[in-house]
Amino acid sequence: MHRSKKNIFGIVVLLTVFLLVGCDNTTSEQPLTKVNSESKLAADFTLTNMQGEQISLSQYRGKVVILNFWATWCPPCREEMPSMERLYRNHKDQGLVMLAINVDENGKKAVSQFLRRTPYSFQILLDSDNVAQNAYGVFRFPESFIIDRNGMMVKKIIGGRDWLSGSTFELIKFLLNG
Repeated sequence: MHRSKKNIFGIVVLLTVFLLVGCDNTTSEQPLTKVNSESKLAADFTLTNMQGEQISLSQYRGKVVILNFWATWCPPCREEMPSMERLYRNHKDQGLVMLAINVDENGKKAVSQFLRRTPYSFQILLDSDNVAQNAYGVFRFPESFIIDRNGMMVKKIIGGRDWLSGSTFELIKFLLNG
C-alpha cells in the first residue's frame, strides 16, 4: 500500500512538471521583421478543421494570419481566447485570419467538449499528429506566429496575452492597413 502511494505521488509530480513546462504564463515577443535575418517564409501545412475540411496555410496568402498553437488543458491558452475572438471579429473583414491549432492528443473530442462551453468563430485546426507543431518547433503553449500578407513570419510570441492591446495589437493593425 505504501509503495502505491509513492507511485501515485510520483505520477502527480510528473504531471505537474509537464503542465508547468508545457504551458507558459509568461509573455515573450520575438520580432521577426523583414530587416531581421531570421524573417522567413512561413512553413506551409495542411490540417483538418473541426468540420472535417482540409485547410492549408498557403490558401490564406494575401491575408494577415495569426497561428496560435494551444491545448484545452492549458490555462493561459483558454484565458487568451476571448480576446482572440474579439480581435478576429473586429478585423476579419480587413483580411485577418486566425488559425488556432490544437495539439491535444485526442483533439477532435477534447475541442468539441471545449467548444460546447465556450464557442469561437475563428478556425480551429487539429494537429494531433504534431505536423504543424514540429514544422514550427513549438513546445510551449500558447505559442503564436504573426504572418504578413506575403507569407513571411514577422513575429513569434510565447505565452498568453490580451490580443487587443500592446505592441502586438499595433503590429497587427499596421499589417492590416499596410
